[in-house]
Amino acid sequence: IMDNVSVITVFTLAGLSDIANYRVTLFVLTLLCYCVIWLVNLTIIVTVIVDKKLHEPMYIFLCNLCVNGLYGTAAFYPKFLYDLLSTTHVISYAGCLLQGFALHSSICADFSLLALMAYDRYVAICRPLVYHSLMTKQKVCIFVFFAWFFPIYLMLLSTITTAVLRLCGSHIPRIYCINWLINNLACSASAARIVIPAFNYTFYIGHILFVFWTYVHLVKTCQSSKENWNKFMQTCVPHLFSLIVVAVSFLFDMLYVRFGSKEFPQNVENFMAMEILLIPPIINPVMYGFKLTKIRNRVLNFICGISSTLRLKL
Repeated sequence: IMDNVSVITVFTLAGLSDIANYRVTLFVLTLLCYCVIWLVNLTIIVTVIVDKKLHEPMYIFLCNLCVNGLYGTAAFYPKFLYDLLSTTHVISYAGCLLQGFALHSSICADFSLLALMAYDRYVAICRPLVYHSLMTKQKVCIFVFFAWFFPIYLMLLSTITTAVLRLCGSHIPRIYCINWLINNLACSASAARIVIPAFNYTFYIGHILFVFWTYVHLVKTCQSSKENWNKFMQTCVPHLFSLIVVAVSFLFDMLYVRFGSKEFPQNVENFMAMEILLIPPIINPVMYGFKLTKIRNRVLNFICGISSTLRLKL
């Protein structure tokens, strides 16, 4: 066993074994999707940073959500694009752990930031008189710090637990690394492999329950006021939609990894693996940009300004 452990310096990614006939087409489509992800997220980020009128808690949290979208996808797309043009699909031991850490922490940060956004809407609509005292700039900075700190800290513990395992294999049946698949290569069972993931799942299920609790109060409050209901429809609907997209994507991916059938075609398996890194990073900024009036107006003004400048130069 010790000899097997010593020689495992790289992992083989088996998800791209049957793509030789349409490698270039898949590369172009993937590159296009990655460019769209950068475009829509970066548009929201730059808009919020540049426009001081958008330096409010809701938009600050949204900006961080978009930053997290770029962070998570950066752990997957560059390596995946490289693999599409390569004849060998391998990843180093350290690279595999790093990729798994980044992907897991990004998904967890999504839930943390969405929980923060739910709390912000709850205070703004249900307790408007104390909103400015509860959501000061200092407190917002603290909230954002912990929204990033807890996912990074918890996933770092999980990654360290994975890193100390003795492995008896190097075959990853997917297009990217995640801790669960690395743990399955362990030579022996470990209590930490069960306890730490169980705690992480419980912790973030608590986030979802908290969001559900805030929405129960939001709906009750908004039903009695047309003004509050309009505010709910404008600011809470995109948030609720984003939460559903992230939660369903994560649940779908988690259930498939653990209980998925090996009878699915490789292309279907690859899409199932990619959907959590494709749908939320595009849908979230597009949904907010379309629904939030301030964001939409700032983006349209920015585009119109660029168009006017180009016309004058021509």
